[in-house]
Amino acid sequence: MGKTTHTVEEPPGQSVVPGPRIAREQSTIRAMIGIFCRDHHAPDGDLCCDCQDLLAYAHRRLEICPFQEGKPACNLCEVHCYSANRRQRIKEVMRYAGPRMLLQHPVLALLHVVDKRRAKPKTMPTPKR
Repeated sequence: MGKTTHTVEEPPGQSVVPGPRIAREQSTIRAMIGIFCRDHHAPDGDLCCDCQDLLAYAHRRLEICPFQEGKPACNLCEVHCYSANRRQRIKEVMRYAGPRMLLQHPVLALLHVVDKRRAKPKTMPTPKR
């Protein structure tokens, strides 16, 4: 029997309106997981359950990122907000999808490269009350 699939959509949860940087990060991770899933799990264009769960997790992590609009690229960040298992899975997705992003989503890919060149924050921001 084949894997169950879901349509690619925003993960359920609180209706948080992200800033433009976080929204772009969410679009980038959605595109990367979409490429990976299409080529490894669900060629029909929908995300399999595992990839849908990973996308929802990534979106939640971005929503609560302490750096928000000033965030560095995740691989350069001093705060590791992904669990070890999920961090390994997202690395696998990014290693595979990263080079393919240039052809399939060139604007997102180039903006991600620019983001990787941003200066990373020196300290953790203080939480808002």
